[in-house]
Amino acid sequence: MNCAYNEMYLTRARETMGAMLDYAVWDCGTDIDYYFDLFLASGLADRFGNGDPSVIAGKSGPEIVWDVFAATGYSDARVKPRYNLDRSREYWTGWIMAHYQWRTAMPFREIAGALPPSRIRTLYSPFHERDPRAFVEKADMIYLAAKTVSNLKSRREASGMTQGQLADASGVPLRTIQQYEQRRKDIRKAGVGQVLAMSRALGCRLEDILEFAPRTAPAGLT
Repeated sequence: MNCAYNEMYLTRARETMGAMLDYAVWDCGTDIDYYFDLFLASGLADRFGNGDPSVIAGKSGPEIVWDVFAATGYSDARVKPRYNLDRSREYWTGWIMAHYQWRTAMPFREIAGALPPSRIRTLYSPFHERDPRAFVEKADMIYLAAKTVSNLKSRREASGMTQGQLADASGVPLRTIQQYEQRRKDIRKAGVGQVLAMSRALGCRLEDILEFAPRTAPAGLT
């Protein structure tokens, strides 16, 4: 099974993301979902999710928050961390979110679309006392239930294009686009040329229209 990056970094990654969300919420007074949107916009989420050692092991949680705030123009202030020994719900949220991203290898943007941090935080009890595998199974169920519309269809509708217009602009056959949107064909198995052509026509990144699936599908949801 392929995970997002080498397991040797996992412990540090979970601790760093836990400290990041705890600091952003409790020390900086930022709404957890709003902060995570900034994290995504800053580009640091992609680097974290790809296992960049300079991010997941080279920075503390507060340092990542400072970099996120600076990169997004949110704030230049550097509030002194309180370093509370008690683990908050926000710390657990970051900890388990880092674990889930590592386990599934999905981009944080994809995970947050179905499971924003505020939703994960509601699962604190009883999952904070259980093996992380129990949370992974629960998160997979929520993710699969939420993904009723394919990423390609979401991006196409957001752009205002019809399927026919996308076919004309990309050169990908209309029937093929329909099958990708209906998930009758797996877009992850499409040729790179097709996916690149559609993403360019829609003005988005290639990965924005790909589909990501949990590595372990719960029984009854396959």
